[in-house]
Parts: sequence; structure tokens; C-alpha cells
Amino acid sequence: MTRNAFLGLVAFLLTGCASQRLSGMDLDEVRRPAFISRIELEAGPHSLVFREDSSYREKLKKLEPKEADRRLQTKLTSAVTRFEVSERLRVTTFRQLPREQPWLNTVDPARVASVLESFLVEEVPANAPDYDLLAPLGADAVVEFVIEDYGMRSKKGRAGAYIRGYARMFWLKSKNEIWRHPFRLDRVEEGADHLDPFKVGKDPSLFRLAMTEMLDELSTEFSQEMTPDNRKEAVPVVPDAGPESDAPGRERPLPQRPEPAPGELPDPDS
Repeated sequence: MTRNAFLGLVAFLLTGCASQRLSGMDLDEVRRPAFISRIELEAGPHSLVFREDSSYREKLKKLEPKEADRRLQTKLTSAVTRFEVSERLRVTTFRQLPREQPWLNTVDPARVASVLESFLVEEVPANAPDYDLLAPLGADAVVEFVIEDYGMRSKKGRAGAYIRGYARMFWLKSKNEIWRHPFRLDRVEEGADHLDPFKVGKDPSLFRLAMTEMLDELSTEFSQEMTPDNRKEAVPVVPDAGPESDAPGRERPLPQRPEPAPGELPDPDS
């Protein structure tokens, strides 16, 4: 590979990861956005606790770190479905947007799910959808949230939840982006309170709560970035697609504490 080709590749990769602020001028041009939220196929949830942190070896005793991570990952999966993670990010962001154009003229999410065949209870599409299918619904722009990786990790005996991905907004016809926000939250790096993996093994709802906090934090960031202050006067409109601004999110009650059974992690310290 020549030097120029290499530099071109680096520039391309950096461009793909860079953030882009949403301008009021661009948002003023949007008439009917459609919202999509998805999780990539191998995104998780992942358990990177016991294999990457030897602090738990004595506690695990004869249990191999790889097997301990497998068991914990099963608990993380049972705590909150991929659909719930994806849907909460979309719904919570939408609810925090101001009641003005173009947010009051969004495409009905049920119709979006129908045309993309993604209206599933337990799963969400992993691959990028055929966005052009949204054109007959009158959409001219797409707001998309993509989760690339999430789960739990640990370092020096302190564990926590993490999530990584990106949010963006682009014109449906040209696919040109007008907003992009890569995100990465890592409670271990932030020095947050320890999320005991053994307690999570006994009560997976602890991971659900940790994920909920991170998703809500991201939603607040997104809604703020999607409300630029350099706009023309935004006039509220009557919604014609029945968006879900007042509808309850598809939330489930917290799972009950699991009964001890074969395949469990060791009990947490009291």
C-alpha cells in the first residue's frame, strides 16, 4: 500500500468515527424524520469480568474464568433483552425532544417497525436495514441509534457496566449525515461504585438498573444535541402520524430473584 493510499484509509476511518454537530439550519430543513434503534449482531451482552481480571481467582476456586464469564453472561442476557435496551434508548430520547417541528411530525414507530419487519418482542435487527423502504411513509430523514457493544467488565477487582455505539441523523435520499455522535460509557473507567458480579449472578436486575442509568444518560445527551439553538422559530404542529410522545415505553417489570440452581455463580460475600 502506498503512503498516500494509507493516509487516505486513515482519514476515512477517522471520518467514520468522528462526531458531527447538528446545525439549526439542517434541522429546519427536516420535515418528517423516522427513528430507528438497533443492536449489532455480536454486540452483547458480554461478560469480560473473570477472564480479564485475576482478582476473582480465589473466589472462583476451581471454576474456570471462561466458564464463570459464560454463566454471568447468561444472567446478563436474562436481565434485560436486546429489544428493551434498543427500545429504551429510542423512546427515552424521543420523549425529551421539544414539542415542535420536526419532532411532532415523525413517522409512527409502529409503521417504521412494520415496513422494516423489526416489530419483534425479544429481538431487534442486527444488520443495517433497507432505509429506502421508509420513503413511501413520507420520511425524508432518519434518526438512528446503533449499539455496537455492551455488558460488564472489571479491572483490579472493580466491575461495572459499559456500552458503546453511535447515534446519527441522515437524509434518506442522499444518505448524507447531518449529525453523528459516537458514544462510550464505561463505569469502570469512570470510577463508579463496584457492581459485584457475584451479586449480579444472584440478582440480574442489578445489571438491568445499571443499563437503564446509562441509557437514560445517553438519551439526555442525544436530546440536547438534537435541539440546536441556532434555529429559526420552531412552530409546533399537529402530529399527523400519531407519534408515541405520550405513550408508555415497552418496559417490563424487573425480573424476580432467580432460585439457586446448577450453573450458578458462587454466592456473593455478605
